[in-house]
Amino acid sequence: MNSGRTIFSQVMDFVPMHEFHQCVERYQGSYKVQKFSCWDHFLCMAFAQFTYRESLRDIESCLNAQVSRLYHLGFRSDIRRSTLSYANNTRDWRIYADFAGVLISIAKDLYRGDSFGVEISNTAYALDATTIDLCLSTFPWALFRQTKAAVKIHTLLDLRGNIPSILSISHGKFHEVRALDLLVVEPGALYIVDKGYIDFARLHRFTQSCAYFVTRSKSNMQFDRLYSNSVDKRCGTMCDQVIRLSGFYSAKEYPDTLRRIKYRDDERKKILVFITNNFQLSSLTIAQLYKERWKVELFFKWIKQHLRIKAFYGTSENAVKTQIWIALSVYLIVAIMKKRLKLEQSLYTILQILSVSLFEKNHMLQALSNMQPEHEESHSLNQLNLFNL
Repeated sequence: MNSGRTIFSQVMDFVPMHEFHQCVERYQGSYKVQKFSCWDHFLCMAFAQFTYRESLRDIESCLNAQVSRLYHLGFRSDIRRSTLSYANNTRDWRIYADFAGVLISIAKDLYRGDSFGVEISNTAYALDATTIDLCLSTFPWALFRQTKAAVKIHTLLDLRGNIPSILSISHGKFHEVRALDLLVVEPGALYIVDKGYIDFARLHRFTQSCAYFVTRSKSNMQFDRLYSNSVDKRCGTMCDQVIRLSGFYSAKEYPDTLRRIKYRDDERKKILVFITNNFQLSSLTIAQLYKERWKVELFFKWIKQHLRIKAFYGTSENAVKTQIWIALSVYLIVAIMKKRLKLEQSLYTILQILSVSLFEKNHMLQALSNMQPEHEESHSLNQLNLFNL
């Protein structure tokens, strides 16, 4: 049945408008704005993400080619490249960062009951960061190296549904371990990080907050073994020890006991050593949890391939952060839509269908049902398994 509305406007129905306007008012986004509101700005940038536009001129040309349909797409102002550029540079990026936080909260509630491959009752998060390289002469504010600029996206990924729980954007020189200071530690939750995040003073905060962490041990870590637990070596566990740090500084920073697990990964022919402050879960479960950390790497790979966050429409810090936050909002909108409509297709397939059908006036479910879910993104089975939610 033809609803008489464009698919783009149907997708935007999943946006909580009241919360969006609250974010705008919080940062006075409508102050002295007569035309091209923050909502028009968001729609333009979201359209660019859905259709992977190359430039501001590209956005302007594509939208104005459908000028008779702009009102039905939700736009209330004329689309001009100069106006969009001005908005990217001047509209406070925190409007879209806060709105992404609203969408994160909605998505987390929808995916809360999903399984992620390890049968535990705790909430499990994977923390990591990815670097987006930039040209130093064009983006001088994004400090990284003497001849290079970059921004980092720090993400705390909820493994139930692969939903980013916390996101932060920094310049390239911001050390990843400092992202631990940004976390509001959730009691009872499990945080999985790689060994680049080992800072025992910061990790001790998790223990004091009744939360757990799992990471890999560094080869030069000094410790004393207090005693060993019995293990089933047929499962790959080589040892399960209770230890205390013996290094001069590390012992002061982390005075409590830790658990050290040595695990043999037959699949990759490697021996991995984990440390954790969780003494309840089995050693095999700890190893399985660390394996799930790879999902945050796949999340970064996916958004870099399917969202426009490696080439930017503006060069200012505000324009770059605005584009990244709106791109992540598009990801979350599609994830929310997928769950509420109970779609079987992966996020990749949904984005591909939407990219060529935004101007159509079919019912959205009819457009999405025209493609079967089994033939998707054959070039990357790893990503398909992750995002076939």
